[in-house]
Amino acid sequence: MCEKSSVETGSDVRVAARSGYTGFTVGRAPGYVQANVYIVPHAFARHFLAFCNANPIACPILGRGETGSYHMPALGRDIDIRTDLPSFLINEQGVERLAGDIGDLWQDDFVVFAVGCWLGAEGALAKAGIRMRHRELGLQGGLYRTHLTANAVGPFHGPLIVSMRPFRRDDVDRVISTTAGMPLSHGAPLHVGDPAELGIKALDQADWGDVVLPNEDETAVFWPCGLTALQALKNASIPFFISHAPGAMLVTDLKEVFA
Repeated sequence: MCEKSSVETGSDVRVAARSGYTGFTVGRAPGYVQANVYIVPHAFARHFLAFCNANPIACPILGRGETGSYHMPALGRDIDIRTDLPSFLINEQGVERLAGDIGDLWQDDFVVFAVGCWLGAEGALAKAGIRMRHRELGLQGGLYRTHLTANAVGPFHGPLIVSMRPFRRDDVDRVISTTAGMPLSHGAPLHVGDPAELGIKALDQADWGDVVLPNEDETAVFWPCGLTALQALKNASIPFFISHAPGAMLVTDLKEVFA
């Protein structure tokens, strides 16, 4: 009899979410593409898709669902968006709240968008033997607003959001080369070093996520982040929309492709 593989898959993480797991997906199912999820009413879907396409590095589109459908077969054979993320953010009339699932909130005019996420690149970095201290700590890393602006489309506009993880200075060149060919996970870093060049005043004051400051032998490395789309959704004053909670992503069945 063949032994069952001990390697966690995207499906395993989704099953865990259905069973009540509410933690981060950082470090889960290495090598599988993770996705930001945004659920918007159909009336806003066309402009939101155009916004993501106008900002492809921050918001690479992995998939768009059919209107009213909570399945995304192109991303996973058994995906049910209503239950398959560890937690969600409900935004109603500008007020945010957390939810463990959204079955009772589903509407027939909802359109689901899956947007690429940096966490999928971690499998490639782990394979390359690059230390990720945030992952050792089980933390997501900090997410920050910058003074850079995203390309606006229709009602969608706002700042470019970035994620930051610290890496050893000796590893930075390998981090860049490893992630450069992974556009579904935002590709190569946007910036390395001084956060002030991005308009970030203090790394110890993240707008979202967990603060993991660089040690003496490390430097801050920044990537464009899919939360750029979340900020644009908030700025569009949509009465009701749903997103993943920060760090609680949809883990798909897609595999990251890296050398």
